[in-house]
Amino acid sequence: MTIEMPNAQLDWDDQGRPHSRVFDDVYFSDTAGLEETRYVFIEQNALKERFAALRANGQMVIGETGFGTGLNFLCAWQLFEQTAQPDARLHFISVEKYPLTRDDLHRALALWPQLSDVSEQLLAAYFAIHPGFQTLTLGNGRVTLTLLIGDVLEQLSQLDAQVDAWFLDGFAPAKNPDMWTPELFAQLARLAAPDATISTFTSTGWVRRALNEAGFKMRRTPGIGHKWEILRGTFLGVPEQALATSAVKPWYARPPQPTTERKALVIGGGLSGCASANSLARRGWQVVLLERHERLAKEASGNPQGVLYLKLSAHGTTLSQMIVSGFGYTRRLLEHLQRGRDWDDCGVLQLGFNAKEAQRQAQLAGAFAPALVHMLDQPQAQALAGIELAQGGLFYPEGGWVHPPALCQYQAMHPNVQVLTHHDVVQLNNVDNQWQACDGERVLASAPVVILAGAAEVKRFPASSGLPLKRIRGQITQLVQTEHSAALNTVVCAEGYVAPGRMGEHTLGASFDFDNDDLTTTPAGHQGNLDLMDEISPQLSSLFGEQLDPAQLQGWAAFRCTSPDYLPIVGPLSDPEAFASTYAVLRKDARQVPDTPCPWLHGLYVNSGHGSRGLITAPLSGEMLAAWINNEPLPVPRTIAEACHPNRFALRALIKGL
Repeated sequence: MTIEMPNAQLDWDDQGRPHSRVFDDVYFSDTAGLEETRYVFIEQNALKERFAALRANGQMVIGETGFGTGLNFLCAWQLFEQTAQPDARLHFISVEKYPLTRDDLHRALALWPQLSDVSEQLLAAYFAIHPGFQTLTLGNGRVTLTLLIGDVLEQLSQLDAQVDAWFLDGFAPAKNPDMWTPELFAQLARLAAPDATISTFTSTGWVRRALNEAGFKMRRTPGIGHKWEILRGTFLGVPEQALATSAVKPWYARPPQPTTERKALVIGGGLSGCASANSLARRGWQVVLLERHERLAKEASGNPQGVLYLKLSAHGTTLSQMIVSGFGYTRRLLEHLQRGRDWDDCGVLQLGFNAKEAQRQAQLAGAFAPALVHMLDQPQAQALAGIELAQGGLFYPEGGWVHPPALCQYQAMHPNVQVLTHHDVVQLNNVDNQWQACDGERVLASAPVVILAGAAEVKRFPASSGLPLKRIRGQITQLVQTEHSAALNTVVCAEGYVAPGRMGEHTLGASFDFDNDDLTTTPAGHQGNLDLMDEISPQLSSLFGEQLDPAQLQGWAAFRCTSPDYLPIVGPLSDPEAFASTYAVLRKDARQVPDTPCPWLHGLYVNSGHGSRGLITAPLSGEMLAAWINNEPLPVPRTIAEACHPNRFALRALIKGL
């Protein structure tokens, strides 16, 4: 399976309007595209009235087939800004098989200057758009755009959401018959919220009948422009004879939503904790962030330069899909930080340092679009890196390095986040539906929702003590930038990595030590990193002059926290003993799916186990938790959410009879 993503192939008419070569169709009307969008999608779904009626902290979820130029989204977003309460939220989900490039999107949207207040924000965030689920945060955090890049049926079948209004768009049925199918309409019905509405340009009889059969009550209504009629409808419910869609197993189902005050505790002030706190804070939650040290990002998130390292698979594995989605989300997030001081999109070069790695890289380059990753031969790689190299390799042009403490600080600075340092939580008690975080007899803080984000320290609490988290010591080495080392232009990786200078220092690393619990940096650790640097390029040592005595070098050591399957552990927690009892039948027959609800520990969640990929997976995992807690559409496919779910380990133990 390859997940290469071709962009839309466009022709432009003499008035600057785009036309799809693949579908031989226009993206919008050549006379009144904006008016048609507002009539067919905005008016027929009564969005003005529904936006205005949203309660405090209420949300509206709109789903769309065919993002195209984003015209429908921008019209909905602009109206939302004009009519909804300031604390209401809009979540817009759109599927697109052939997304426009950023340049083409800019050119298309230039036709609609009346949308510039929102289109400029979309264009500023429209990059690192790669296959799968891509989440864009817009409108000062009030608006979430989730683009599902790929085949419409594949993408929607993986969506976990309740959609309040459907925009059934895309090219006309005669031009794009693969999209307009009963299977698609069954997915629209599966995802529809009670009384959801739907509208579409087409008035084709078989489309109306097929939507009726899926559970919508459709009717023709007068059209606009050259369209005599269009279709609009309301969701009545999935009929008994409808096409079957996969049900969610109870241990992966959503727990009941918190019904009390919107307050939460986050325990742990690293990348996971700060991301979790920020995602809730942007949704109006009051969050207390408890950190046991004197400052945030004290442990594994304190690395002076972390690399946006994309270890992908050419076979579309769950981890690879999550990395692609998380990479895009993090890259868009980093735009809020100061380039050069807090991060740099200098690119990441992964050298093909042996035959096995070179073969793996060739497969990857064939599976992904060049905008994400492409091959460079030795002369190209050397010219780009600015140093002597023995091999070429894979280049990730949108990658680079990040100063993780700056990202943590940015996320924790939200006005709804209160940071409490020197607060070491050793015990959690649930009293009257409130979780009390205690350091013994003293209650440090309490709230109905708690997120455990303290890496391997989450094992100190009974509910999460059985999670198979392990610590891996890592040490990095810091080298003073010299006149010659300043020639390094990009992050270069082999078994280790070296990054271009940040504030006069290069970061070099990193060791992996499974059997060392001492975080004191050692000369042996520094020598190991110097050896890794020599494998990248023997020339590098000469660029750093006389400073390479391992006994004199400065550095930093911390524990990575990882899981056995290398996926993070993100989601709601259940009672371990009750889980084993409730689903004991799985010990005898793993195919059984009992309909008994999962014994959730209401309001208790975890975000841990990110290993060396925390920069890519932790921010997106914060969004995953916020979606669980707020009953929002998940920002990742269901297969990813289930693969990261804490219950996966208890489930495997039962099936294995442990």
